[in-house]
Amino acid sequence: MLMVVALSAVIVPFLLLVLLRMPAIKGMSISAVVVIILAMTVWGMGGQVIASSILQGVHKTLTILLILFGALVLLNTLRNTGAVTRINQGFQSISQDMRVQLIFVAFLFGSLIEGAAGFGAPAMVTAPLMLALGFRPLAAVATALIADSTAVAFGAVGTPVLVGLSTLPDAGTAFFKEVGVTVTLIDLFAGTFIPFILILVLTLFFGKGKGIKDALVMLPWTLLIGITYNGSALLYASLFGPEFVAILGSLTGLVVAAITARKGWLLPSSVWTDAKQDNFEESEEKSDMGLIRAWFPYIIVVILLLLTRIVPWFKEFTQTAIDLTWSNILGVEGIASSWAVLYSPGTVLTVAALLALLVQRKSFGHFGRAATQSLSTIKITAVTLAATLAMVHVFSNSGMNMKDLMSMPEYIAEGMAAAFGPRWIFAAPFLGELGSFITGSATVSTLTFSPIQYNIAEATDANIKVVLAAQLVGAGAGNMICVHNVVAASAVAGMEGEEGNVIRKTLGPALLYGVLVGMGGFILMGIL
Repeated sequence: MLMVVALSAVIVPFLLLVLLRMPAIKGMSISAVVVIILAMTVWGMGGQVIASSILQGVHKTLTILLILFGALVLLNTLRNTGAVTRINQGFQSISQDMRVQLIFVAFLFGSLIEGAAGFGAPAMVTAPLMLALGFRPLAAVATALIADSTAVAFGAVGTPVLVGLSTLPDAGTAFFKEVGVTVTLIDLFAGTFIPFILILVLTLFFGKGKGIKDALVMLPWTLLIGITYNGSALLYASLFGPEFVAILGSLTGLVVAAITARKGWLLPSSVWTDAKQDNFEESEEKSDMGLIRAWFPYIIVVILLLLTRIVPWFKEFTQTAIDLTWSNILGVEGIASSWAVLYSPGTVLTVAALLALLVQRKSFGHFGRAATQSLSTIKITAVTLAATLAMVHVFSNSGMNMKDLMSMPEYIAEGMAAAFGPRWIFAAPFLGELGSFITGSATVSTLTFSPIQYNIAEATDANIKVVLAAQLVGAGAGNMICVHNVVAASAVAGMEGEEGNVIRKTLGPALLYGVLVGMGGFILMGIL
């Protein structure tokens, strides 16, 4: 009974969104009510803790809405200035093949944004770019979410490693570096296949009857890109630690992808465009804007994100100048929601939109129109996110109860540990996925479950670093199906109400990635 209640935050959304195909605004509102009632009646959470958890979720919603607004306002500004047209012409000059464009935009550019920003920003940036290239909305959103996975363990300048493992007994620079290297070793086996899985999803679900064949011809090139990203990630993790792995790995991948795609190496001669939107018309106008000027706002985004995260005085300024953090909500110690406004990727994206107008010599009226469009888009999403995050924080704070029960996440983890025992390495990534599915954050998933993973590894005499690496990679895989990431990415693509369809497309790849991680971890434990 307790296990069913603990899993209610997973079971109810899956039932309503995926099986019954409810729009997220309705499905997540019902899910939140069900979980809250069970938390009070079965788990014994008091009214004050429930109320403070709900307010924590509402506050966290505002932080995500700022990121969503920033991603939308930048995109809409660049559409208004004509920069998106020029960016797309740049991609098309490399290849007209949508399979190649998918790897460039969703996997490599998305990994670059993940390495600099994290927190769901990549899919919000890459899905609209693919829409502008002509991808069908469902194809753009699903593949953007699947692509934002391999880089997640090192997202936001290494935050999942540096913060997610910070409470462990061995926490420290050397330990973080060793676990980071182990992550890349597992991903040499598992993450290398993500570019191919991306193309397989695209051709199977959005092709015209020859999905597997159209994917298999891309296998050699996708393996090259996967090995390039993950092989260089191993090198960078070994040399520099976890902070810059995703950024440098994606840049290395972009260089190799650009050279090989231009020359047609390992690529089929046929051009695949089956996933084009019906009645999509390529822009006839040829932009006279320079490619660097068109891309400059995104370059600014990466630079500002790096400055705010690695330059000590600038980091301190952005974290403290406008701090809307809410601590000890309703007087409940330990329930808080942080919000350093200037440090948020949403602020950086908004600033980049304003700077774009200066660099591209356009009127500030473009920004006003973009802001109006963006605010209109996120209205319904705000309600959905508030319900989702209220549920998430009630689940996470369920250890504060009057029945002396452990929290729901801990209860689930102990149940899984008892079931798997010495075969735990195969379950470890799925615990990471579960954490990200519910909380929407690889960092929070790892903070929550890494102590449990650590204790299970010790108890079963497993390699601790391999188990923790499986947790981190699994948490990245959970990004594909995380409800609030799905809601946000669907919103920027104008697909409100289609969230269940998105999860149906991303669930298989998320589970397959978890299986590959378990196999890679098992092999690695036999070697180390």
